[in-house]
Order: sequence, then C-alpha cells, then structure tokens
Amino acid sequence: MKKSVLTRYRVMAYVTGVLLVLLTLATIAKYVLHMNGAGDVTFAVGFAHGWLYVVYLVFAFDLGAKAKWPVGKQLWVLLAGTIPTAAFFVERKVTQELESKIAEDSPVVAKA
Repeated sequence: MKKSVLTRYRVMAYVTGVLLVLLTLATIAKYVLHMNGAGDVTFAVGFAHGWLYVVYLVFAFDLGAKAKWPVGKQLWVLLAGTIPTAAFFVERKVTQELESKIAEDSPVVAKA
C-alpha cells in the first residue's frame, strides 16, 4: 500500500472532523443560544461537511480495502466522520497501525 493512500485519508479525516465540530457548534448557537446568523452558518458548514464526507467515505473505503480490514473495522472508520471528534481519534489509531505496515512494504534503498 502506498503512503499517499494513508495521507489522503488523513487529510479528509481532519477536514471532516473540523467541519463536524464547527457544525455542532453552529447548531448549538442556532438552537440553544438563538444567535442571529447562526442558521446561515449551520447551512453553509452542513453543506460543506455533507459533500466532503462523501469524499471521506471514498478515501476511507479505499484505505480499508487496501489494508484488508474486516467489515466491522471498516464500518467504524466510515462512521467516524459522523461523530464529533471521533475522526481525530480514529485517524490517529489508523495512522499508527498502518505506518508500520507501510514501512515494512517499502523497498530499502541500497547505498553505494
């Protein structure tokens, strides 16, 4: 597996995680604090998160397929983008697990 597969998953995990935290805060501002303009922010961030979550799903599924994960683990990684802050913790755990695997798969460069 190439390191680029893990890198693009990591980028989308952080983007999805940040947008979901912002969406949660905007929703609290809209419905609990009744702040003016919070509805527009909720709509914009929700729209961005929704579309970028689809990209996250594609990259996470690709990573899981190449890492040959079982279905349960794959589902947990896919759902991490729907639980505020979960994407950060799952991304860290996945990265630690796969970086050693990527290092083992990489060819060693011989020095002259």
